[in-house]
Amino acid sequence: MNTEVIKSAEIKNLKFAYGDHMVVRDVSMPIYRNRITALIGPSGCGKTTLLRCFNRMHDLYPGTNYQGEILLYPESENILSRNVDPIEVRMRIGMVFQKPNPFPKTIFENVAYGFRVRGIRSRSFIEGKVEKALRQAGIWDEVKDRLHKPAIALSGGQQQRICIARALATDPEILLLDEPTSALDPISTAHIEELVSQLKEKVTIVMVTHNLHQAGRVSDYTAFMFLGELVEFGPTDKIFTTPSDKRTENYITGRFG
Repeated sequence: MNTEVIKSAEIKNLKFAYGDHMVVRDVSMPIYRNRITALIGPSGCGKTTLLRCFNRMHDLYPGTNYQGEILLYPESENILSRNVDPIEVRMRIGMVFQKPNPFPKTIFENVAYGFRVRGIRSRSFIEGKVEKALRQAGIWDEVKDRLHKPAIALSGGQQQRICIARALATDPEILLLDEPTSALDPISTAHIEELVSQLKEKVTIVMVTHNLHQAGRVSDYTAFMFLGELVEFGPTDKIFTTPSDKRTENYITGRFG
C-alpha cells in the first residue's frame, strides 16, 4: 500500500451528544483521499453517529451537541462550524443509507435532485451529470431506456445503486456509506462491493459495516469503535491480523459483538 497518502479530511477531538447522552467520545482520526475507511464495532458503539456527523445529519434533530472538529482539506475548513451551511456540506459529502431510499420520483429526477435543490435548471447540464452518475454507479445500461419510470419499481440492489448515483451526481469529495448492503441479497451485495472498490478512484469513501468480511475485502483502513470511543485505527490488513488492542482482537475473533 502506498504510504504517501493525502488526507481528504481529519476528525479532531470529536464529541457528540444527544442532550446529556454522550455517544461519540473524543475521536481523532484521518480520512485518506481515494481510500476506503471502514468503521466497525458492535451495535451502539457510535459508528453511524460518527458517520452522520460528517454531513451534519444531526442538525435535523433538536438537542444535539457537537464538540471538536471535522476538517476538510485542503482548505482545513471545519464543517461542524455554525458558520458553515449544512446544505453545502451535504453537496460536498454524499451519503447512502442502510436501506435503499429512492424518492417517489422517476429514476432521472432521483439522480437530478441535488441540482434541483441548488436551483440549477440547465437541462443539458443536468442530463450530462445524470448519465455520468448512473455510469459511475454501474447502472446506466440497465436503466437508460426507462429514466422516466419510477425508481421504486427497480429491484433492491438497483435502487441502492440509484441512491449511490444520486449521491455521486454533485461530484462529492467524500461518500458516506451506512451499511449499504445489509438489506441486500448476496448477488446485489457483491455488485455493490465491486462498485465501491472501483469508486475509490474518484471519491474518498467512509463506510460503516457490521460485516467484518466485507470490511476486510473492500477497505484500505479500518477504525474499530467501542462504547463511543475509537479504540484503534490503521491499515485494514494490520487491524485484522495484528491488532494492537486486546478489545480489537476480541471483536474481530468473535469473542464479543
